Amino acid sequence: MNRRNILVLGLSAVIATALSQAGLSQSDLLIGTWKLNLEKSTFTPGPPPKSQTLNFQRAGQDLQNTAETIDAQGQATKIVFMHIYDGKPHPTTGNPLFDATTYTRVDDHHVKWVRSKADKPVQTGTNEISADGKTFTVSTVGVGPNGQPISSVGVYEKQ
Repeated sequence: MNRRNILVLGLSAVIATALSQAGLSQSDLLIGTWKLNLEKSTFTPGPPPKSQTLNFQRAGQDLQNTAETIDAQGQATKIVFMHIYDGKPHPTTGNPLFDATTYTRVDDHHVKWVRSKADKPVQTGTNEISADGKTFTVSTVGVGPNGQPISSVGVYEKQ
């Protein structure tokens, strides 16, 4: 190969890499640690948790989200969500209210989901990541402990 061909191939590789980075999906933007901003979040009926941290990491081509929470009474919980964007339910562990979550990608910054218990939907919601990739918002409606209706908007900040 001559120098010109090598230069063209090299530039092509650089451009292809830049373009793939410009089109990052929500999956890529979520990788890392997110902390709940209690001042920007709402929990009905409440009370809100004392703290919550989400840790997203790759699990093959999918994502695993480990949510570690300290509730209002000081109890620690850990829920593991498998983010597989195929519109099918996948196991979720660590919460007695639901045992599976179904994720459907809307676009690179929005996902709809359904949490179910024994194949029955109990909560629905959306995930949205901001255009700058610094804020992750999770909106939830459904049934909470003792069957009461719940509604929450959790706002998380990238760490």
